[in-house]
Amino acid sequence: MHAVLQKNLWLQTVRQLAAGMFFSMFTGVFFLWSGVACAAESTVSFELDVQPVLTAYGCNSGPCHGKARGQNGFKLSLFGYDSGFDHMSITQMARGRRLFLASPNRSLLLRKATGEAPHGGGVRFGRESDAYKTLATWIAQGAPRRAPREPTLTRIELSPKRLVLAPGNGAELQVTAFYSDGTKRDATALATYQSNESAVVSVVGPGQVEAGALPGEATIMARYMNRIETCNVAIPLPGDVSDGEYDSLPVRNFIDRHVWHKLKTMRFLPAPPAGDAAFLRRVSIDLIGRLPTPEEARRFLEDPSSDKRARLVDQLLERREFADHWANKWADLLRPNPYRVGIKTVFNFDHWIRDQFRHDVPYDEFVRRLLTAQGSTWHSGAVTLFRDRRSPEERTSMVSQLFLGIRLECAKCHHHPFEKWSQRDYYGFAAFFGSTARKGTGLSPPISGSEEFFYESDKPVATVRHPVTGEALEPTPLFGHIPDETKELSTRQQLAAWMTSPTNPYFAQVFVNRVWTDLMGRGLVEPVDDLRATNPPSNPALLEELAEQFAANGYRLKWLLRTITSSYVYGLSSQVHERNAVDTRNYS
Repeated sequence: MHAVLQKNLWLQTVRQLAAGMFFSMFTGVFFLWSGVACAAESTVSFELDVQPVLTAYGCNSGPCHGKARGQNGFKLSLFGYDSGFDHMSITQMARGRRLFLASPNRSLLLRKATGEAPHGGGVRFGRESDAYKTLATWIAQGAPRRAPREPTLTRIELSPKRLVLAPGNGAELQVTAFYSDGTKRDATALATYQSNESAVVSVVGPGQVEAGALPGEATIMARYMNRIETCNVAIPLPGDVSDGEYDSLPVRNFIDRHVWHKLKTMRFLPAPPAGDAAFLRRVSIDLIGRLPTPEEARRFLEDPSSDKRARLVDQLLERREFADHWANKWADLLRPNPYRVGIKTVFNFDHWIRDQFRHDVPYDEFVRRLLTAQGSTWHSGAVTLFRDRRSPEERTSMVSQLFLGIRLECAKCHHHPFEKWSQRDYYGFAAFFGSTARKGTGLSPPISGSEEFFYESDKPVATVRHPVTGEALEPTPLFGHIPDETKELSTRQQLAAWMTSPTNPYFAQVFVNRVWTDLMGRGLVEPVDDLRATNPPSNPALLEELAEQFAANGYRLKWLLRTITSSYVYGLSSQVHERNAVDTRNYS
């Protein structure tokens, strides 16, 4: 009996081996045949032709196979950021069951997409569609990873870049892809589109947008193969306003000029100026964080001089409450949990922050001191930042968002879905913190009362590696280059020099936007720390000049506050009338 079982098992094994050899021979012959049969037609590229189809029809989106664990055993990288993984997942995973090279139309990949096989995502396209033909041809050609002499996508263009529409009207956009070999193609049908204000302007089809019934603005994002471009669409308020209305508006500084220009574009008119009592209350709360006393109010209201508002601002900027009020804002942004890092440590950090504002330290110097801090948590309060954010990745997410307005967190796991940042960008930036070493007993919540020391090591303490390739990454800025004069300094000193350089527009822009938000109630960019192409400022020219002037004036907070509060726009009332009632973004 035992001998019979052994013989049957041996025969079964031989049959399986023979079947496997036959399948291998058949596959090889098929590949040879497909190569000959398709010689007359160009090879379909997986990256340039197949992946755009998968992205356009949502196959690799977050709700579908692009989610962290995939869908029903089939996983793709989010929006196709990892082409090698996607090709392997389609052609090799699950024993290659998703493709049928001998008969492409019977491939599970196509049968599910057309609804011929049960599919949780429903029907994505029909057999007569260009998408189906592209995938079927690729399978018939043997599902190659790359085409011969395959070019790379270098950029995309979205046109037009700006539209002005009447309520209810529509328009068409066009996406053009440009490649390294000088060729280009119309990618409008395979690009994906998204509006940041769907109630104002909605996407109704590939490259087709439609204005809603309300005046306003929206930004349309077009994404094609992880390249992103935007189009700004404005729907002005119906009705005509004469140029004389805008020419007669007072201009006290460049802020007023930019705001009036934007209001003219949207055909909004500003509210009348606020009275002295409202201005006094507003500027006192904004600059020193408290209401004026009855005596202070009486003295200001009874002052008949024409420059009393400017003098009031100067007086408030020199008050003791000023430094504490603005230090409180940064303490809230930077302060860690005292029961995690230690109460004494947090007190030292808080004292250090207040000391910077009491001595009117320029903003760029404040950030440099913070990023390059070393020493004891009991004597150098700034190092508490590194006691709280202990890994290079934690520091990367916080520093990039707080001081650059760049939210890199998405790029930690995949290509940023709304920006150009990749995993290499994220971990290359994180490598700046790889040499930060520490000594001490570390954290012991809920008390954490011990002292800890932080310093820069000659060698990387934590090697930062690319999570997909495993490559050890060198410290690399997100854009531009490290200043040559800092090449011999520590990595954190290099980072601080690059961040605070006048050539880095994000550094000044995110700060002036934060201050503008505190004073005006709404940022030029919202959220306040999310500066990206797909979230443009409501007044780009104003943000750029405000940041440039802030840098040119030594990154002085008092200069910035004085400039904004002395503008005519800051002194407007909140009175509503028929030509500003719907304005929520332009400070009318």
